[in-house]
Amino acid sequence: MTPERYAKIRQVLDRRQPDLRVLTDGVHKAQNLSAILRTCDAAGVMNLHMVTQPGQRTGIWKRSAGGSARWVKRHLHPDGSHATLALKQQGYRVYAANLSNKAVDYRTLDYTVPCVIVMGAEKTGVSAPVLALTDAEMTIPMMGMVESYNVSVATALILNEAQRQREQAGLYASPSRLSPTEYANTRFEWCHPKLARFCQKNNLAYPALDSEGDVLDPAQWYQDVRARKARNQPKELTDDHL
Repeated sequence: MTPERYAKIRQVLDRRQPDLRVLTDGVHKAQNLSAILRTCDAAGVMNLHMVTQPGQRTGIWKRSAGGSARWVKRHLHPDGSHATLALKQQGYRVYAANLSNKAVDYRTLDYTVPCVIVMGAEKTGVSAPVLALTDAEMTIPMMGMVESYNVSVATALILNEAQRQREQAGLYASPSRLSPTEYANTRFEWCHPKLARFCQKNNLAYPALDSEGDVLDPAQWYQDVRARKARNQPKELTDDHL
């Protein structure tokens, strides 16, 4: 971990928006999901929710995603209405991109409040059960013959407006808006992804990091892990895994 790399991680993490989320309702093309994921990272979105049908693939194209899969948390949901309702119960406003008589210009909505941007599949749009739970429907004004942008392009335009509003409101300024626990855990996962996966697999607390992003007293931590293994912990906790 170089000082420059650690400084970049801290800078990006400081700007993450815990209360700005995106939910894709039925979007299944890998290239679209990958582009949306990349846009989420660029706008400081920390969580991308994806509603999928049984057997539906939600693969990510690494080239299109630009490595963003590591920096944005993905949540899979089998049912759009349940996912939307759960977010509303947490205090989020739900804004759905949809061509309808109720839709307003996307630039007139307030994105500085906790909100979820819902994007539907290009052919079918946002599903009716999800639309029934939305607080507002929005559209992007078009000047040509086509009625809408590609879903990934539309997501980018809307998130750019959300970013503009939030930046003006000072929501990207330090200190971080994440809770101390979420900040510490995410920082560790970004700095040490392999070790984080090992800790998750074996139900271990993340070790503390020093001011340069390195594990604080790694020898002592490894010794504690081995001691735990000796107390009849799962077989996975072997020296080969460390």
